[in-house]
Amino acid sequence: MSKVLVLTSSILGDKSKSNQMIDYAVEQLSFRNIAMTIRDLTTSGLPTLDGELAAGLRGEEHLSLRQQSVIKLADSLVQELKSHEQIIIAAPMYNFTVPTQLKQWIDLVARAGVTFRYTDKGPVGLLKNKKAIVITTRGGVHKNRASDHLVPYLKTVLGFIGIENVEFVYAEGLAMDDSIARESIEKAKSAMNTLLV
Repeated sequence: MSKVLVLTSSILGDKSKSNQMIDYAVEQLSFRNIAMTIRDLTTSGLPTLDGELAAGLRGEEHLSLRQQSVIKLADSLVQELKSHEQIIIAAPMYNFTVPTQLKQWIDLVARAGVTFRYTDKGPVGLLKNKKAIVITTRGGVHKNRASDHLVPYLKTVLGFIGIENVEFVYAEGLAMDDSIARESIEKAKSAMNTLLV
């Protein structure tokens, strides 16, 4: 039976539409007795990389205590990712891209020699046989438009570490009109039901 890693990244708490969508997904998986790990990236204490931390993650010698601490955290996040077959990511669109907290997680798990490696034919992702579902909520409508930088970014970065089976569930127009928002949420729930393990 697949284990599912659920990542939330909204800073809006109970008011978050992406958190509400994740709650729905978790409820559906619970009905099926699927083993889950739920990680709220906004409360996980993930650092924003700076020069010192980036150097530590690249394998610099004589690591500072701060570097050692972040490497330990990054290693645990990678191990958590490796131990799950499916990943569900809540990715609300903030200013046309992913939330800072999701980017912090990506910066800690996308690591040369750990989740991808460089070869003479280019980079190769090391996390194989995994499926990702990205639930993306937006105030406006951006799907398949130039304003959507979130989807191509996540496709690229997940593929870069080897997760090529990525499906997107869209809930859009959530700030435009209540009826549009309700319809969009219901369509997103229906789409999600077909994708869950």
